[in-house]
Amino acid sequence: MCKDCGCSITKHEHSHHHDHRLSNPVIEDKKTVEVITKILGANDKQAQSNREHFEEYGILSFNLMSSPGSGKTTLLEKTIDLLKDKYRIGVIEGDLETNKDAERIKAKGVPAYQITTGQACHLDAFMVHDGIHHLPLSDLDIVFVENVGNLVCPASYDIGTHINVVLLSVPEGDDKPAKYPIMFRSADIVLITKSDLLPYFDFNIDNLRKEIRKINPKTDLLFVSSKTGEGLEKWIKYIELKKETMR
Repeated sequence: MCKDCGCSITKHEHSHHHDHRLSNPVIEDKKTVEVITKILGANDKQAQSNREHFEEYGILSFNLMSSPGSGKTTLLEKTIDLLKDKYRIGVIEGDLETNKDAERIKAKGVPAYQITTGQACHLDAFMVHDGIHHLPLSDLDIVFVENVGNLVCPASYDIGTHINVVLLSVPEGDDKPAKYPIMFRSADIVLITKSDLLPYFDFNIDNLRKEIRKINPKTDLLFVSSKTGEGLEKWIKYIELKKETMR
């Protein structure tokens, strides 16, 4: 899918054991390593510029990451409803195709810019830089970037925001942190969404906490439901605290 994050320039070495399982992907050669290093280096430089640009305008920025269907856009809609009387909010949306999510956000009365990545499975700092210049920064206090739905590549790309938010929905299962540790290692806060569905799924909360703490002992963990409102007050207080401490 992705042409520039290494997905398309690595290979899987075939195991010659009898179970014929695939091992971890490996980088083929030194040249490939150099290409990836240059890509990430250039990205990190742009990401720092993005952060400085946000800070120039006093804007606190969030990177929302998750697999598809975890409820990022719905959470954004609820967040806007609860914060719009206190803060001026802007949103950058990332998807492979369509402007549907940006249109949903605009319907809430806040500026939004849609980035369609085509085949790229994540946003990078250069895409976000373009999005920044399509928002009225002087009229904003907070910017949310909704990344492409993917639990792998977005974690490797600093896009220039201040806080990484990882969403995991209850139907996805409690094993995702162990399966996708890089994503959860990058999280400043993990939101367990669709918490109203906990009674209907075999979701082990204790195992989830244990795995997340093992991977990232400093991250915050919060259960939320955009449908019932559970946890949203704590989520809003988290945002308000981060905004206050930025000043």
